[in-house]
Formats: sequence, structure tokens, C-alpha cells
Amino acid sequence: MKTIHFFNEEKTISRKRQTWQYSLSLPQKRELQEKFIMASPTDVRKGKVMNYQGTPHLVLDVQHRTQGRQAGFMQVTMRNLNTGSSTNTKIRTTDTVEILHTDNRKLEFSYKDSDGYHFIDPESFEDTLLDETMVSDAIDFLVENASYSILFVDDAPISIDLPASVEMKVIESPEGIRGDTASNVQKPAVLETGLKIQVPLFIKEGEVIKVSTADRAYMSRA
Repeated sequence: MKTIHFFNEEKTISRKRQTWQYSLSLPQKRELQEKFIMASPTDVRKGKVMNYQGTPHLVLDVQHRTQGRQAGFMQVTMRNLNTGSSTNTKIRTTDTVEILHTDNRKLEFSYKDSDGYHFIDPESFEDTLLDETMVSDAIDFLVENASYSILFVDDAPISIDLPASVEMKVIESPEGIRGDTASNVQKPAVLETGLKIQVPLFIKEGEVIKVSTADRAYMSRA
């Protein structure tokens, strides 16, 4: 299947679609339709995944711009789901973009081995493997048996979406200094994933706490 990224003329799109119609069998046409949607740039929204230069990119932000009497364009900020790098590009509203089929699935983190990070579907028990590049920003928050949202593009796992907070057990933390009653005084703590953060003096080893995934800060007891 020939991948199409952007087309500048509607006639080109029509010719391509006609070629598909005559050269593909009915099952192939259905499979093609399920894999992606040819859409107008004005249909691009934050959270969508589009094929940009042959690679899936997650749309982070979209701004509609105008240029006087000329055709407008979409200013799109997106992240390469293979490399993690971000890019900002202009797409004319007269172009066509390829939006990929995506699916978010709730899977439970099971274990890590030399192959990567294993996540299990709690209903089918199917094992999904993510390599380290896909979970690099989430490693410190992967707790065994905890549930995470995994983004699939064309039925292949691409990335992990962390919740706003994760509950983790404190495995190491020194006792607070006796007599120190200041409410804002904190001490270091090591959590079950190896993450090191600052916690209030009253937190003890063995307690489970909530940690913000945005800034890696203590929030409260679980």
C-alpha cells in the first residue's frame, strides 16, 4: 500500500482514490479504510494521531491561522511517537492529511525483562510488550499490577499515557528530626520504583502515598 501524506490538489486525491477503487479487492478496501482516514487539516484536533513524513505523530496543539486573502493554514505542534521529538509545522487548509486509527486500552503493568516492559489485558490476559523508548518518561511510575492507558496506532502499541497521580509505597525514608515541628519541612524518601522524592516528616517507611506524575512531587497519603 502506498502511503500518502499530503496532497495539494483535490484532483490528485481523486485520482489516487480511483486507483485504489480499481486495484484493491473489497477486503483490502475495508482494511485500508480501517487503518487511516483522509481528512481536511481543519479536522485535526489535539490528541489525534496523524501520519507526518511517514511516521505517526501525536497532535499536541492546533492553531488556525489566516493570511489575508490567501488560503488559511493550520499551525500544528506534534510529537513523533517513534523518537519522542516535537515539531511545529504549517499545513494549508487546502491540503489533505492522513489521520491514523487509534485506540486507548487499559492494561496492567506486569513485569520487566530483557525484552522490555510487559502489560497484561485484565480480561483476555493478552501480553503487550513495550520497549524502553516507549515508556522512558513513565519508568519511575510503573507499579506492578497498576492500570495504565496504552495508546495503540494501527493495532500496535506506541506509547503510555500516565494518570495524574500514582500510588506508591515508601521503601526507605529516615525518621524526622525530633522536635522539628515546622509544617513545610520535608525529608528524602525512596519509593518502590526507585523514584526519589521529598515527603513530609510524618511519612514512614511502608506507607503508600500519592505522587504527581507531572512534577514528581508528593501529594498526600493514599
